[in-house]
Amino acid sequence: MEEAVGNRSLIRIRWAACLLLAVAISGCERNAAPAFHTISGEAVETSGKILLVNYWAEWCKPCREEIPELNAFAAEHDNVLVLGVNYDPLPAEEIAEQAERLGIEFPVLVDDPASRWQRPRPQVLPSTFVIGPDNRWRATLVGPQTADTLASALDLKPASH
Repeated sequence: MEEAVGNRSLIRIRWAACLLLAVAISGCERNAAPAFHTISGEAVETSGKILLVNYWAEWCKPCREEIPELNAFAAEHDNVLVLGVNYDPLPAEEIAEQAERLGIEFPVLVDDPASRWQRPRPQVLPSTFVIGPDNRWRATLVGPQTADTLASALDLKPASH
């Protein structure tokens, strides 16, 4: 009888230890970089980077004009990652074709990540979420951006030309 009581106590202690470990592990993940996936299914590493989550559509003329600025800005700033979100609910293959036609060089996401930061889906295009390296929403930039306006929004020095 004593052995059965001891086994039950040991099981309870182990169960409590597992529960505490699970709580501790989940607490460590709170500010971890969320997993993003592109339209081609690849995972995107975002840890420690400033994210510019840009909403675009092929029919949006200001979006088309902004894309070269976003491409150049991403290429010039190693600590910044531009991620694209197509505004229209289209199949991944069609989004990929549009991105290629528009010359998008940054990753295009398969899912809209706005809810990760408790933000509504933008209603004006183009719009860009600024997400800090701590994965917290900082600002929403509305309208077409240039390298200078992006650098200003991120408090970065513009790259010299």
